[in-house]
Amino acid sequence: MSARRVVALVDGLVQGVGYRFFVHRAATARGLAGSATNLPDGRVEVVLEGPADDVAAVLAGLDGADAPGTVRGVQARDDVVRGVHGFTTG
Repeated sequence: MSARRVVALVDGLVQGVGYRFFVHRAATARGLAGSATNLPDGRVEVVLEGPADDVAAVLAGLDGADAPGTVRGVQARDDVVRGVHGFTTG
């Protein structure tokens, strides 16, 4: 299975509502590496890296019904796989 890395910017009411921890749980449950970080403009940057199918599944859930807060949009782009390990929230 091929590896994939995605960087997603999540817009909406996503800070201070447990959104980063929601992403952390979803990503680590699938063994993904990456991060979920609050940005100064109110968005959350999500980086997901690992098996392509697992990345796609977590990416699809970023604006799903279970996501805390109110997600207005997700802009995602593929990035170069870096072979990172672990998942951080910041």
